[in-house]
Amino acid sequence: MSLQQKVETNVGLLIILSLFVVIWGGLAQIVPLFFQHSTTEPVAGLEPYAALQLTGRDIYIREGCVGCHSQMIRPFRAETERYGHYSVAGEFIYDRPFLWGSKRTGPDLHRVGGRYSDDWHRAHLIDPRDVVPESIMPSYPWLEQNAVDASTIQDKMRALNLVSYKAYSDEQIAAAPGELEGKTEIDAVIAYLQSLGTKIKMRR
Repeated sequence: MSLQQKVETNVGLLIILSLFVVIWGGLAQIVPLFFQHSTTEPVAGLEPYAALQLTGRDIYIREGCVGCHSQMIRPFRAETERYGHYSVAGEFIYDRPFLWGSKRTGPDLHRVGGRYSDDWHRAHLIDPRDVVPESIMPSYPWLEQNAVDASTIQDKMRALNLVSYKAYSDEQIAAAPGELEGKTEIDAVIAYLQSLGTKIKMRR
């Protein structure tokens, strides 16, 4: 009986060897990434999200925007011509959770920062058909009415410090509630959208 036949007829041995191959293959792909600077260091000029941007990101997640908009431009001509420079790992150093995605009912938003004015985004969020008549995006008029909740921002920033390269100083954390004072949820979402993908655009 050949070695192959012995392995294929011994279920326990087959399971053990299969697990070994999967684990070894996974480690061979993942471990080297921890030692590549392009995947572990931020791109030039990248800063952690400011308090208002961070709050807007949470609202963006809460409202399900990530279900229709990816934030990861692939390195293919069809994508870079439409959306801009392809996404690189160093742009996501401070992102928790990652919002890359693959579902595109709407366009990718990773390079949307600075592409439209704040007023355009405001009108688009309140009623998308006002600026894009063929849009199927739902309206979010309540964002303009809701004041942002500043009660959790400091705890959120401290939690991110545990998993995100000590992103925020004590001074930034102390100042965060004041940065949210008088702001609405639509202000926060717009601030977040305007921050997306701008560092690579500056370097192009």
